[in-house]
Amino acid sequence: MRITEAAKRLGMSPRMLRYREALGLLPPVREQGAHRRFGPDELTAVAQGVELEKRFDVSPAELAFALRVLSEPAVAAAVRDLGVRIGRIQAPRRALDFEKEKALRLLHPPGR
Repeated sequence: MRITEAAKRLGMSPRMLRYREALGLLPPVREQGAHRRFGPDELTAVAQGVELEKRFDVSPAELAFALRVLSEPAVAAAVRDLGVRIGRIQAPRRALDFEKEKALRLLHPPGR
């Protein structure tokens, strides 16, 4: 089906559907004439995205960024670094830190 029919079935405007496409929230499928066709899989993907946005109170742009974080390691690392810096997430423990803490516990057991 074409975008107007798909938008109608999903309860949104064709413009909103195009916006979601621009954000990368639709499967990248187009027919030969460059017109997007929507089938059951595309409608389900859009509906799933809308449901996630409502459940977690996020915008389509925020959902698109979350997908980018999951799929691009450099973006994930930058977001993780920010989270550590602002105290929202703990810094991952390195093996050397663990070994150092273990050695200190052996040298200075608790209760001594």
